[in-house]
Amino acid sequence: MKHILGSLTLCLMTFSIWSQDVWYQRDSVNGPPKSSCVGFALANEGYIGLGLDQFDFKRSFFSYSWIDDDWDKEESLGGESGSGLNRASAVAFVVLGKAYVGLGNGTAPFYDDFWEYNPNTETWTQKASFIGSARRDAVAFTIDQTGYVGTGEDVSGLTKDFFSYNPLTNTWSQLNDFAGTARKGAVGFSMGGQAFIGTGDDGVFRDDFWLYDVTSDSWIQKADFPGTRRTGATGWGIFPNAFIATGYDTTLNYNNDVWSYNYFDDSWTQVSSLPGPARSNAVSFVIDDRAYLGTGYNNNYLDDFYEYFPLLNTQENEELKVNIYPNPCAEILNLKSDRSQLEVTVYTLSGKLLIRQKMDGVSTLDVTHLCSGAYILQLSDGQKTLTQRLVVQ
Repeated sequence: MKHILGSLTLCLMTFSIWSQDVWYQRDSVNGPPKSSCVGFALANEGYIGLGLDQFDFKRSFFSYSWIDDDWDKEESLGGESGSGLNRASAVAFVVLGKAYVGLGNGTAPFYDDFWEYNPNTETWTQKASFIGSARRDAVAFTIDQTGYVGTGEDVSGLTKDFFSYNPLTNTWSQLNDFAGTARKGAVGFSMGGQAFIGTGDDGVFRDDFWLYDVTSDSWIQKADFPGTRRTGATGWGIFPNAFIATGYDTTLNYNNDVWSYNYFDDSWTQVSSLPGPARSNAVSFVIDDRAYLGTGYNNNYLDDFYEYFPLLNTQENEELKVNIYPNPCAEILNLKSDRSQLEVTVYTLSGKLLIRQKMDGVSTLDVTHLCSGAYILQLSDGQKTLTQRLVVQ
């Protein structure tokens, strides 16, 4: 599903941030209101499961169809034999069309087991246990065909170690430690072939933000999160922007604010707040270019659920003018600029670089080899950058 802006035959604009964004309230999550769940997107549906309600830890899962705006009950963690697997504060990631869920706390204070969910057979299979210490409140994300898990709290305290999981060999490997402080309750997500970790609790609430470069197994500190320092937030990426929302902050308040991070210029902008109650320990996931957020806690357990559509904003850039037409485009994109030297790049919405070429005043871009759909087009003179949505028919 692609949600595409109306056609433009001529563009003299820059799309520098996501704004004019829209929230929609959707069908509430099935089951009792709960917090500290896991959430992920799989096979074009969303899943929310596990967590803690006012009575007990849970192991149930529910799937969400965005087409029908409806929830269905799915197999609980571990299936019929999964008694005792109830838990909260676990992690989840998706690799090669299957979901992997593990860690957390329940009847035991810390777990290290991991489970694979196959949406085709709707069954759970236990996989190799996590090789780090059993823990809760960790983060997890996916890059290419590998899952990553790290940070959190174990029996000895806060952690910062990091590990990768290969589903093809069912093996774990230890990586370089997270470069920030040991912490729990951070946000972690991937975008554009890289991953990000930010906020959390290391004894005090944090606002730092880090990029993980998988090729060098290294961490790079980025611009600090500008909202109040917090823990229990939730985050997601829709290239070229990342988002951090909600959480419990240093003022001892729950939040419903949302902040957008721009990958290209390493900057933050506050966007439209969640229209529902402020909260911490919500979950979020992305289906195509829309985000979904729900559940959580604010002295009450919550089951409400929202869809977020980050529309592109347009604003004129007087210093970098480029005529781009036609857009949508089927074959040849025309580019005309008052600058003699520009670099043109095209990315998928997930951040994969597809095209890079130099432009000299007047140029054309052949898009016949691109599949129909939406892309990110960027032009730069080394100082100023113009970014917009490119639609290929």
